[in-house]
Amino acid sequence: MTIAFEPRDVAPRLLVGAFILNSGLSKLKADEDTAQGLHGMACTAYPFLRKLEAGRFTRLLACAEIAVGGTLLAPFVPTRLAGAVLTGFSGGLVGLYLRVPGMRQEGSLRPTQDGVALAKDTWMLGIGLGFLSARPRSRGAAAPHNARCLCRR
Repeated sequence: MTIAFEPRDVAPRLLVGAFILNSGLSKLKADEDTAQGLHGMACTAYPFLRKLEAGRFTRLLACAEIAVGGTLLAPFVPTRLAGAVLTGFSGGLVGLYLRVPGMRQEGSLRPTQDGVALAKDTWMLGIGLGFLSARPRSRGAAAPHNARCLCRR
């Protein structure tokens, strides 16, 4: 099996992937009250989701989380692709934080006590964007010109 990521990517991919995978697996067992709560919050931020029944929405969300977590954990998935998946998913979660009333302090991006659970999704967005912006190390490539100059001084 070919590994499609750098050693520096292992920790964030493993930790974020396991976190999201666990969340998805937990949602597969969600009861009706939990499904209603998740669906209600999502509909506040994204009104088009009202078309879905709460249980179906929760199952779809669980499957999406399992897919995102699995993508991050799979060693054959390139980090940039995993980063694109994570960025898209976490961007939607950050949208919840920004759109649901009571999650942020008035006139600020700082979370309220109720918003802390959603505000933490910003770190996943940051990791996803980092994966997208990271350039793969090329093996045996010469150091950049500035780096060579610093070595001679």
